[in-house]
Amino acid sequence: TMLQRASVSLRRPVAASLSDSILAPISLNCARAISSSSYLSSPPEGYGSRTSVEVAKHRLKDFNSWVSSESLIEDTLKGLDADPEYKVTLKKLKQDGQAKLTLEERKRRARALERVDAPNFDHFVRSKCGGELFNRKPTEIFQLNIGLYCNQACNHCHVESSPKRTAEQMTLETARRCVDLLLSSETITTLDITGGAPELNPVFRFLVEEVRRERPDLEIIDRCNLTVLSEPGQEDLSEFLASHRVAVVASLPCYGEKNVNMQRGRGVFEKSIFGCTKLNAHGYGIDPALPFHLVYNPIGAFLPPEQGALEEQYKEELHREFGIRFNSLFTITNMPIKRFADFLHKRGELASYMELLVNSFNQGAVDGLMCRNTVSVGWDGRLFDCDFNQQLDIGLACPPPSSPTAPSYQHKSVFDVGSLQELEAEPIAVDSHCYGCTAGFGSSCQGATA
Repeated sequence: TMLQRASVSLRRPVAASLSDSILAPISLNCARAISSSSYLSSPPEGYGSRTSVEVAKHRLKDFNSWVSSESLIEDTLKGLDADPEYKVTLKKLKQDGQAKLTLEERKRRARALERVDAPNFDHFVRSKCGGELFNRKPTEIFQLNIGLYCNQACNHCHVESSPKRTAEQMTLETARRCVDLLLSSETITTLDITGGAPELNPVFRFLVEEVRRERPDLEIIDRCNLTVLSEPGQEDLSEFLASHRVAVVASLPCYGEKNVNMQRGRGVFEKSIFGCTKLNAHGYGIDPALPFHLVYNPIGAFLPPEQGALEEQYKEELHREFGIRFNSLFTITNMPIKRFADFLHKRGELASYMELLVNSFNQGAVDGLMCRNTVSVGWDGRLFDCDFNQQLDIGLACPPPSSPTAPSYQHKSVFDVGSLQELEAEPIAVDSHCYGCTAGFGSSCQGATA
């Protein structure tokens, strides 16, 4: 069977040309070569060469302190408790609170932008594209972040998920309200469920079952980390997803073992490959009714390569080594927020990364920005323009706070609106991190936008 072949394949080493390559990270000189005033209206010819599709060769120096040496729930917890960087962050969180830490992070990004004389994102986009082009569209994607609990603690995670995030979980009451709101909103075509590891929240299956019964035409997406398919109690997960025709969008930041484990934890690659083969065995990536997409994000301070070319590379490597089949690859730029922002700051790379994002602005990516046709819901029911704003506590139609003690704007929640159509007149809330979605080939939860 396919699963039996997978167990044999997993014992084979990845091709030496992939796993044994040791290269420095991609240089940022390509960004500095472009004047800070010469923003791109479209990617220049050969733009994808800024990052090679041979992503298994991309390596980082002095990266060990940012990677858990263990994997999955018990080992991830041990890794977090032994991580000195995590202990420092936890101490600051207890002393200062999340609001102050988020504000400090925002100020660091602002200072980095001042160094490259970059304008305010909203003003800049409107001056380049016109006001009408940046307005909100009818909501088509209803994205629910149902909790921050996860069996992993990836170093790039913009929501800072881990097994320690047990408190931030969507309740059944909020989940029911989300279903009611979805059913009252005629423009919705997609329910996008994310986390954390959303499958580990009890309301996950409730949401899938309720929405599939009431809206059989709707696309339902599960944003899966693949290793959750091996967790105790989730043995039937792939069967459940297939029986309810849930599309799977799964994180696999490389087709090589070393880079995946470097970014996501020891042993994650093997379980991720097993998860892929398990999904294939249930028809995912083979049956047109069961879409299976993978997600790539860089391991360092550089942009993703061209999506189509990297997809071909992924398909070739994964099929040759493990017999894995999938439909599409989504490339997503790492946002300079939360864990990745801390990573950049500690390495002294935040300013150069912000410079790369600004200088790589692509006007062609603006039309596909996910904040224009998506409403994001937090685990507590609050409404946001996107999952990134959600983690920065920038509510829908709410400007970023100017200080931890400044009066907070009233966040709208799913309990405050009767239909998502009511939100179409609301302005889109933006900040400096938004340059990440317009850089290069563009970035969204559905991959490249240009």
